[in-house]
Amino acid sequence: MIDYNLDTFRKFIENYTSLPMNDWEQIAQRFEKRVIEKDEILLEEGKICRHLYFLESGLLRYFINKDGNDITKFFTIAPYCFTSQVSFNTEKPATENIQAIEKSVVWQITLQQTNELFELKSWNTFARKIIQEVQFFTEEILEDIQTETAEYRYERMLKNNPTLVQRIPLKHLASFLGIAPQSLSRIRKKIATKDRT
Repeated sequence: MIDYNLDTFRKFIENYTSLPMNDWEQIAQRFEKRVIEKDEILLEEGKICRHLYFLESGLLRYFINKDGNDITKFFTIAPYCFTSQVSFNTEKPATENIQAIEKSVVWQITLQQTNELFELKSWNTFARKIIQEVQFFTEEILEDIQTETAEYRYERMLKNNPTLVQRIPLKHLASFLGIAPQSLSRIRKKIATKDRT
C-alpha cells in the first residue's frame, strides 16, 4: 500500500520528468519514512551513508570537522533529495556530517533499492537531472567562496531567501560564510542601518 504522504515527493519528481502511475508505485513502495529531531546527526563523518533521502520538511546542514572546528559546507532545504553522494555510491566512509537544524521528515531508500529503480526510464531521467543540478549548485557555492565577499554572499542569501536566513542559527550561517559570528553580527547591523537610510 502506497503512503500518500509521499505526494510531495511525487510532485518533486514531476518537476524533472513525466511519471507514469506504474513507475510511481514502484518508487513509492521502496521509500521508508523517518523523523529526524532538531540537532540530530543523520550521518556521521567516518560512517558509511546507507541511504538516499528525500527531505519532505525541515532543514539540514552538511558540515566537516577541521582541526577541531565545525565548518558548515551547505544547507539542504525541503523539498529536496540529498545523500553523501560519494559514500552512498561507493559504500566508503563519509567525509562529512549531516545534521537536522530543525525537526525534519525524510523518506529513505537503500542503494540496492535505488539500483532496482534504474530499470525505470522516469527514475533514470530524474536521477540524472538531480545529480546535474546538485553539481551545478556545488560549483556555484565553490565559485562564490573564491570570488565573492562574505557580506555580498550574505546579502544575496537575504535577498533570495530571507526566511531561510532567519531559520539558520548565527554560528552555522557565519561558518558557512567563512567568518566569525561577531563579523556576521557586524554585517547584519551594517545592512540594517543601510536599509533604514
